Amino acid sequence: MLKVMVVGGGAREHTLVWKLLESTKVAEVYVAPGNAGTAAIAKNLDISPNDLDALSRAAKDNGIDLVVIGPEAPLAAGIVDILQRLGIPAFGPTKEATLIESSKVFAKRLMQQYGIPCARDAVFSSFDEAQDYARKQRPPLVIKADGLAAGKGAIVAQSTEEALKALSDIMEARVFGDAGSQVLVEECLVGRETSLLAFTDGKTVVPIVPARDYKRAFDQDLGPNTGGMGGYSPPGFFNSDLTSTLTKTILEPAVQAMAQEGRPYKGVLYAGLMLTSEGPKVLEFNARFGDPETQVQLPLLKSDLVDIMLAVIDGTLERTKIEWSDEACVGVVLASGGYPGSYKAGFPITGLDKVDPDLLIFHAGTKLEDGKTCTAGGRVLTMAATGKTVADAREKVYRDLPQVHFEGGHYRKDIAAEEA
Repeated sequence: MLKVMVVGGGAREHTLVWKLLESTKVAEVYVAPGNAGTAAIAKNLDISPNDLDALSRAAKDNGIDLVVIGPEAPLAAGIVDILQRLGIPAFGPTKEATLIESSKVFAKRLMQQYGIPCARDAVFSSFDEAQDYARKQRPPLVIKADGLAAGKGAIVAQSTEEALKALSDIMEARVFGDAGSQVLVEECLVGRETSLLAFTDGKTVVPIVPARDYKRAFDQDLGPNTGGMGGYSPPGFFNSDLTSTLTKTILEPAVQAMAQEGRPYKGVLYAGLMLTSEGPKVLEFNARFGDPETQVQLPLLKSDLVDIMLAVIDGTLERTKIEWSDEACVGVVLASGGYPGSYKAGFPITGLDKVDPDLLIFHAGTKLEDGKTCTAGGRVLTMAATGKTVADAREKVYRDLPQVHFEGGHYRKDIAAEEA
């Protein structure tokens, strides 16, 4: 029986803990730092995901057999490399492989070199040069910070003025810190946005059931970009032929390219995609499970997640059978008032005990205060349900959502509406 440690404290990590505990091979799960939801089913450790020394010490001291890393920041900082040196199996890419997410410039050059379809772009480290270039382009433009920005580093500018403001915010005001030392100015791709994730051991690539997420804060895709306000799986337009095409033209070439670059990629590879009139193109790569995609994908996984993760680490994914349910799953994020801007926290959450027991509640920004579950972040909860169809799952979620309440809470009312 294995002791597993999950790194992170969001709804993605709560979902991972929940799924790992379904495995007959798992004895105990630790979470660093976890949240109020994980505290009910696992052992929370008061350790920041970015404190690599404390994480590696905790893994060693607690006799951990497998570490699963949720967020991108510890991956980019090299947590997998440290754990490997200690002889502790870790699920996730090394620091060198995580560059596919932690540097947008590296990812774009990799795609261009190896013929992976993507948007045209220009890269700048000079604010003045970036401004001059943006003024000469026809909007809309996409302005991207090169480094990690918690999923908020890409701004779609509908006008030249918006593009110049985005450049000023990123490069001068440094709203994303050092992530803004370089920027990409890209053409704005038009089409249907979606994502495809896959497990890979550096050789074999096995796609995960497809999902669609919603980045904008408000209904009808209005408002600022967020980390994600909900999602569903599988999208009706995403058939097996499209999955096969995207695996062969994007995911497999990316994994092969990383191997050729001497940065073998193991873990989950996430491709954010735009299905354009010219064919599918990559918006970005991420080096880990998505959030909120994980909350609607893992409930559909029938196979043992531990078996998959160990096969990825051992390089035996080719011999591992992965099965998915033929049901659907819909998840809706409840967020704090003001998110993704400034918001207040510490409000009690009521109604969690009133929802249908079949509903899945994955905690993100929550904490326990005097025995009460309170808000502690921007995205607070993801409420998810499975059903025979997307419409069935959607009806279940939205029927129970009003039961759960905290001051200022808001959620989108149009998640998966196109499938209803």
